[in-house]
Amino acid sequence: MAELTPEANRAARAILKWSVRELAEHAGIAFSTVHRFETTGVATDTTKEKIKAAYLTHKVEITNGDGTGARLVR
Repeated sequence: MAELTPEANRAARAILKWSVRELAEHAGIAFSTVHRFETTGVATDTTKEKIKAAYLTHKVEITNGDGTGARLVR
């Protein structure tokens, strides 16, 4: 899976119609951690892996085609 960026994170949340709080709950991390990542781009690799795992559980993957983003997995 591609690198998680704040833009891709927001795209994935939009696909699932998740709020920041919902993502935090699904990923098992703090709301403030997700908020900080989306606003500053700062997160540990462990945090990014937890977020990507939460998305994959719901069939959404992070992509890096012509730009960063997210898509539903079939």
